[in-house]
Amino acid sequence: MTTALTEHTVTVAGKPIFFAEAGAGPAVVLLHGGGPGASGVSNYARNIDALAQHFRVIVPDMPGYGRSVKEVDQRDPFGCLADMIRGLLDELGLDTAHLVGNSYGGACALRLALDTPARVGKLVLMGPGGIGTTRGAPTAGLKTLLAYYGGDGPSRDKLASFIRTYLVYDGAAVPDDLIDLRYAASIDPEVVANPPLRRPSGPTALRTLWRMDLTRDSRLADLQTPALVLWGRDDKVNKPAGGPMLLNLMPNAELVMTSRTGHWMQWERAELFNRLVTEFLGKPSVFEQ
Repeated sequence: MTTALTEHTVTVAGKPIFFAEAGAGPAVVLLHGGGPGASGVSNYARNIDALAQHFRVIVPDMPGYGRSVKEVDQRDPFGCLADMIRGLLDELGLDTAHLVGNSYGGACALRLALDTPARVGKLVLMGPGGIGTTRGAPTAGLKTLLAYYGGDGPSRDKLASFIRTYLVYDGAAVPDDLIDLRYAASIDPEVVANPPLRRPSGPTALRTLWRMDLTRDSRLADLQTPALVLWGRDDKVNKPAGGPMLLNLMPNAELVMTSRTGHWMQWERAELFNRLVTEFLGKPSVFEQ
């Protein structure tokens, strides 16, 4: 079954935020990752229909991506993203919503819950960013992601190599048309001039890095929001060790890790992902019984 998507743009803090929407029921916001050329609908192409059978599914393009504003405050990127998504909830008249976040979107979802826990029903975090990022060297996948706009600049070959080598377990499963779609979006002149995901630099770089490591936020241990943490054992972008780290730090977290799965669990293991998320969001949490 294919669910009809409607498309909208709202203004948050004077800036456009685009989102697609499908289904009815409790609001679930799907927040995509920060790879070059990402967008909400493309990242969750294998999940929207299934989730929209049970929920009102809201799929924004994150700031810096797709049809949303091409600007992120680099002094506090996750805080900026959280503020804009909270502003989207305000524009939609939603006091609370469930948040589902992959990678960059996972960091946004967790930061939003830390800043304003009353606005978040439940959290689903898939290989989220900001987990233990100041503890050890970054992964090869993250280094490659951050280097995409450097050197000779973006190219289709560079993007294809990144996606097929680092985002998924089986690179041969990624179709050419997905690479083409992502590459076209990645070379938007506004994005090339001002990439949303980059290494912190300048005199405040160290402070920004520490702010982006959400496991060093003292509020995490007191966050009562029920959370389902999903992580591919073969994730080459965000370290799988982040899964047990969050399980131990968050009082109401559950963890599912899967083998033969990379950074795109929602794409590679779509059937399992859709079932786990539907069950987790649709039933009372074990912490609420």
